Amino acid sequence: MEWEVVIGLETHAQLSTASKIFSGASTAFGASPNSQASAVDIALPGVLPVLNKGAVERAIRFGLAVGGEISQHSIFARKNYFYPDLPKGYQISQYELPIVVGGTLDILVGDRQKTVKLTRAHLEEDAGKSLHEDFHGMSGIDLNRAGTPLLEIVSEPDMHSAEEAVAYARALHGLVRWIGICDGNMQEGSFRCDANVSVRRPGEPLGTRCEIKNLNSFRFMEQAIRFEVRRQTDLIEDGGKVVQETRLYDPDRDETRSMRSKEDAMDYRYFPDPDLLPLDVSQQWIDEVQRALPELPQAKRTTFVALGLSAYDALLLTGSKELANYFEQMAGGADQSVVKLCANWINGALSAKLNEEGVSIVHSRISAAHLRGLVERIADGMISGKMGKEVFDAMWAGEGNADAVIAARGLKQISDSGEIGKIVDQVLAANPQQVADYRGGKEKAFNSLIGQVMKATKGKANPAQVNALLKAKLAKS
Repeated sequence: MEWEVVIGLETHAQLSTASKIFSGASTAFGASPNSQASAVDIALPGVLPVLNKGAVERAIRFGLAVGGEISQHSIFARKNYFYPDLPKGYQISQYELPIVVGGTLDILVGDRQKTVKLTRAHLEEDAGKSLHEDFHGMSGIDLNRAGTPLLEIVSEPDMHSAEEAVAYARALHGLVRWIGICDGNMQEGSFRCDANVSVRRPGEPLGTRCEIKNLNSFRFMEQAIRFEVRRQTDLIEDGGKVVQETRLYDPDRDETRSMRSKEDAMDYRYFPDPDLLPLDVSQQWIDEVQRALPELPQAKRTTFVALGLSAYDALLLTGSKELANYFEQMAGGADQSVVKLCANWINGALSAKLNEEGVSIVHSRISAAHLRGLVERIADGMISGKMGKEVFDAMWAGEGNADAVIAARGLKQISDSGEIGKIVDQVLAANPQQVADYRGGKEKAFNSLIGQVMKATKGKANPAQVNALLKAKLAKS
C-alpha cells in the first residue's frame, strides 16, 4: 500500500528594516561578533523594548499580498525556552493573536498549478547564533542577530511531495522579494525554512510529524524531505514508531539526524509580554499600505495572459519581479507571435544559462534589448530557430548582438525560393531511389531528402520553404 506524504512549512523571513524589531541596533550582516547586540537585545535590567513601526508595515504588506486578514488588534507574547544563543531566556513572538491570519499562495509544480493555504504570519525577534568552528573544541555565541525582525509564515499541511514544498518555498521567496519586505538572501540567513514532515496511509489521520530545522537552500530542502520520508516509511514498515522531534539535515551525509524532542505550544509557557502594549493597527494604515503595494504577481500574470501567453508561461515569468521586468522590457510593443517567442527564449535558453551559472536574471550577460534583437531575426526569417541557439551562445560569450554574430558567422538564412529550388532539384536528381521510396509510401525517405537539402545549404535554407518545395516537386509525376 502506498504512503501519503504530508508537509507544512514554517518560514522565517528577515524583514528589511535597518534596525531591530525592539531596539535601534543595526541589522546589517557581517559585523564582528556581538558588536550589534544592544542592551535591549540582551535584556539588561531596566531596559524596555519599543516596537519598530517599519516591521509592522512590512507584515501588513505581506498579509495584503497573500489575501490574508490583517488583525487590527494583536499581542506579543513571551515564548520561554533556554538555549545558549537566547540571551533573555525567552523570545518575543506572537501566539494567540498574530498580525496576519489566513491567505493563499499559488505555486507551480512542473506544469501543474496549485494553491497552498496559509495558516498565519506573525512578527517575532530572532535569536543569536551558536558558532562551533575554530574555537579549539569550544563553542562561541554571537548575539548580533538577537532582536532581528522576522516574519514567521506558517502554511497549512497542504503539500504532498518534496517538489511541492520546494515550489512553495520558491514562490514565497519570490513574493517577499517582490513586495520588498525581505532581501531573500538564504546564504546570510534572511530566508530560512523549517519543514514539518509526516506520512500516513491514504484516508488515515495525520501521522506523527518531525520538524527539519533551518533549511537554507532549495536543493537541501528537497534532499532533506526525500530522506525524511524514506526514514519514516521504513521505520513504520519495520514495526517502529515515529517520534515527534526536531531534526537537522546533514548535506554531507544526505541524512537528517535527531536534534531534540519537539516541544508543543504548552511547553513554551506563552504569556503576554508585560513590557509591550497590544498592537493596534488602524484601517487607515492598512488602506495606506494597500495603496502603496506594487502590482502583485497575480495581477501581472493576468496582464501577461492578455498578451497571448499561456497561464503556465505567465506563472514562470512572474517568479521574480526582476524576471517579469526583463520580459516586459524585451516584449514591449511586439506583436503576439514575437511576445510568445520572447517568453519561450526567456523560459528556455536564458533560464537554462542562468541556472547553469547560478546567477539571477539581473546578472544576465544578454540584455533584454539584445535578446529581443535575436528573437526578431528568427521571426523575420533571417535565421532559423536552430541557428538562433548558436547565435544565443555566441551572444552569451560576448561576441556582440544578434546582427553582429549573424554577419560574423555567415548565418543568414537562405529564403530565396529560386535558390532553394535549384538545390532541391539537385538533391532529387542525385537520389532517385529515395524519391522512388517516398512515392512508394515510405515517409522516412522524405526526412532523408530534407536532411540532404539542409546539408547542401549548410543548414541555412529556410526549413519551411524546403519542406514545401520538396513536397511540391515530389508530387509531380
